[in-house]
Amino acid sequence: MSKKIIDFEQLKKFDDEFKPVQLLSTEGKLLEPDWKPDLSDEELVELFKQMVWSRTLDERSTKLNRQGRLGFYAPTAGEEASQIASNFVMEKEDFILPAYRDVPQLVLHGLPLYQAFLWSRGHVDGNKYPAELRALPPQIIIGAQYVQAAGVALGFKLKGQKNVAYTYTGDGGTSQGDFYEGINFAGAFQAPAIFVIQNNGYAISVPRSKQTAAGTLAQKAVAAGIPGIQVDGMDALAVYEVTKEARDYALAGNGPVLIETLTYRYGPHTLSGDDPKRYRTKETDDLWVKRDPLVRMRLYLESKGLWKQEDEEAYVEQVRAEINEAINKVENMPKQKISEYLKNTFKDTPAEIQREIEKFEEKEAK
Repeated sequence: MSKKIIDFEQLKKFDDEFKPVQLLSTEGKLLEPDWKPDLSDEELVELFKQMVWSRTLDERSTKLNRQGRLGFYAPTAGEEASQIASNFVMEKEDFILPAYRDVPQLVLHGLPLYQAFLWSRGHVDGNKYPAELRALPPQIIIGAQYVQAAGVALGFKLKGQKNVAYTYTGDGGTSQGDFYEGINFAGAFQAPAIFVIQNNGYAISVPRSKQTAAGTLAQKAVAAGIPGIQVDGMDALAVYEVTKEARDYALAGNGPVLIETLTYRYGPHTLSGDDPKRYRTKETDDLWVKRDPLVRMRLYLESKGLWKQEDEEAYVEQVRAEINEAINKVENMPKQKISEYLKNTFKDTPAEIQREIEKFEEKEAK
């Protein structure tokens, strides 16, 4: 059992000295000598492999988008520690409510990769989840999944189920009303929810400093009477430990926890026309590249004799093959028909739309 590093009751109180939790230096060395990861060597390697998988998926998805083989895509490179290490804590019976940049967590939680690609292409089958998958499709509306997560978490509490609902938004999401409504509702009913703010510094192009006068985003939790924690989002071990202790705290009946991860997206907001060079400087980009979460974790594992360059090269080739298999499966599936779009639009189809469906079905049959 590793030493606990979070005092949740203290975090419910306002403190001008909100300081991010950090456990690994940029050189991959432990900063807290008395603390040891509550992970076996095999689990540490698996955590890093999932981060490498995510980076490889991002690189390949970017190319697929530019080739016209994927639709909407929000790059994830740089956020692997924030996304993957927090997700690594969760159990399959926990419920994930992802935002549009959180497809890697959704796939690792159980969504087949080819369905994630279908979702990107706007195919209805991308939203037909396996019965055992406890998840909702990625939410495009900013911050809205916070309200949904509060409801799912309250459902777990009312049913006496020992699980958490966990969700993500960016720094821009904290400027939405849904953000406060979600954490306030979950706090009032002590619902077991983990709310993650992935603070990558920019709500599309608006810097965090122009979104709020708050010293940190984590301290917004104080207004809802729940703990707020800030963590180095480029440090996989810190994100893992903070999320693990937060989950334990929530499952003990104490209510929700808000986690702010300080991270960075190396690419644009999405591949739909955003140009980060218009609002970010090369100096800022270079600073965050030096904090690369993969480099930090890789150095840590290499120092323990758990990882070698040839291991990574072989694994990346394996991941690329899996991605190719998934995209090939998607491209060989029947395309959607206009009649199907219309059928999926309404639960109770209006008469005029039904007539349009019949017209299109007649044309499609020829």
